[in-house]
Amino acid sequence: MNKPEVFPEKRKSRSLTNELVDQLSADIQNGSLQSGQKLPTEAAIMERFGVSRTVVREAISKLQAASLVETRHGIGTFVLAQTQSPSFRVHPSQLSTLHDVIALLELRISIETEAAALAAVRRTEANLRVMQEAMSAFSSAIEEGRDAIAADFQFHHEIARATQNSHFADMMNSLGSQSIPRARLQTTPTIDAIRLAYLRRVHQEHENILNAIVTQDAESARAAMRTHLSNSRDRHKKGASSHH
Repeated sequence: MNKPEVFPEKRKSRSLTNELVDQLSADIQNGSLQSGQKLPTEAAIMERFGVSRTVVREAISKLQAASLVETRHGIGTFVLAQTQSPSFRVHPSQLSTLHDVIALLELRISIETEAAALAAVRRTEANLRVMQEAMSAFSSAIEEGRDAIAADFQFHHEIARATQNSHFADMMNSLGSQSIPRARLQTTPTIDAIRLAYLRRVHQEHENILNAIVTQDAESARAAMRTHLSNSRDRHKKGASSHH
């Protein structure tokens, strides 16, 4: 809290990133950007939307997390085929209020609790490695005061993949990184002490889930995931009641 002058800039950058994500997502969903098409260069996006390179890069990393685009190193970023358009999808407009976010957390509790149990039984060494990488990325991001949403989503997405049942991974894909609650409800402008303590607790909860998956303890994995997502739901419920 000793550098308040950076706060408005942080908040501005984050909301610009979310706006750019929404714009590019809409272009992909409505076909303005076709499957397989290369995205414009960073410079072109910066010029078109009047945003910084950082905002463009953060937006693209969120689009990657939502499986809307993929970056091929040295070539560029390409739009992925949106095969699940007629089926289940959560649109950003469905996540605009606390009530919406709590409703989505209820859905995630029912799906991801079971996914964690299956992942504990079926995970491979490769699955574990990628989960561990996502955990490390999350930890580094929070300690350095950076956005940890992409790493958080990746951790949950990798658990879905480790079920070896593609329906779980497809479901997480259709939810996208916007399903991580703080992606939509960013009230604090930057990392303050309370927020840092909360994110460290999230990291500890992730660790509990991963430990159970490592030891192939399905019941513990189920319980750890339920605790993690229920804590998030309860925290947002408390926020909802304090707004009335």
